[in-house]
Formats: sequence, C-alpha cells, structure tokens
Amino acid sequence: MNKKKLVIRLLKRNRDGLTVVEIARTLSISRNTVAVVLAGLIGAEMVRVRPVGVAKLHYWRRGTS
Repeated sequence: MNKKKLVIRLLKRNRDGLTVVEIARTLSISRNTVAVVLAGLIGAEMVRVRPVGVAKLHYWRRGTS
C-alpha cells in the first residue's frame, strides 16, 4: 500500500488528530515523507490543521472520501 493511503487510513482512525511525528512513528516512515503527503492532502482540502502550541494536529475532514 502506498504511503498516501497509509496516512489517510491512519488519520481516519484517529479523530483526536495527529502530529507529523506521531504519524511518522506509527507508520515507520520519515517525517519529511509525512510532511509531503500531508501538504498534498491539505492542498486538496482533505485534511485540516489545528495549531496547538508549537505542534500542529492534523485531522481528516469528514465527508471527504
């Protein structure tokens, strides 16, 4: 399964939001790869971001396939 699909599946299962580091550790892929995948998903308006202090939580947008 490609990394984009893995990130999407993980975000759909975690409704409390995840940081780039949490996603990278869970999927055992680099933070840079996660950041690139998330940038594409954010640009496509499939993921929303909420800043919490210095961290950013990433959430799957409901209603998005």
